[in-house]
Amino acid sequence: MKIAISGKGGVGKTTFAALLCHSLAERDYRVLAIDADPDANLATALGFPPEKAPNPISEMADLVLERTGAAPGSSGGFFTMNPKVDDIPDTHCIEHGGVRLMRMGTVKKGGGGCVCPESTLLRALTQHLIIERRDSIVLDMEAGLEHLGRGTAMFMDRLVVVVEPGRRSIETAEKIRRLAADIKLEKIGVVGNKVRNDRDREFLEETLADYTILGFIPFSPSVLEADMESRAAFEVDSATRSSVEEIVSKLL
Repeated sequence: MKIAISGKGGVGKTTFAALLCHSLAERDYRVLAIDADPDANLATALGFPPEKAPNPISEMADLVLERTGAAPGSSGGFFTMNPKVDDIPDTHCIEHGGVRLMRMGTVKKGGGGCVCPESTLLRALTQHLIIERRDSIVLDMEAGLEHLGRGTAMFMDRLVVVVEPGRRSIETAEKIRRLAADIKLEKIGVVGNKVRNDRDREFLEETLADYTILGFIPFSPSVLEADMESRAAFEVDSATRSSVEEIVSKLL
């Protein structure tokens, strides 16, 4: 399974990614969670203790220099465009609760599309993870999909866009679908999160009529409390777990 998770900030995208990871791990899948959203904290959502959170790959200056031949933040010089990355997932991830985690980080200079050592390493690493690794990959991404390209998109099993009942969330979903079309990523599904009642569900079904809806997750105060207390949502809410299990069954 190679699944990318995207959506507007605040819709519960990272929480869903963590729930998906735990659900797959309980089914005995070998799960590697990839935090590729600089504004999210997948480690916290997975229940990792703060002291165990891994450092972002893009901020490992020695690693970037070793693999590309250039220091992070540099531009205009010569560096390798096909760095060695096959050992990085095993040497730079940590495990907790049956899920392994690696943080990609972000490129702080020049934007995500810049041709610099960090972005080159991250793109090569993403390509390796999606195309060559036999793990079940759950990629928690920002709405921009900047880590994916046409060369990797065709190997994705699904792009899951998380939405909540609200127009801005739907508009972001449409933006993501257009970006996905640009890289020929057509296997897209939607998960409705924070659904309070039948009216919320009907709103999402009507506004997302031309999407493949994978399922709905009910609004849960206990999930919010778990987030505030840095606990994994998978441990505290049976209704949420049940909804995610149904979604996973559809994905499988």
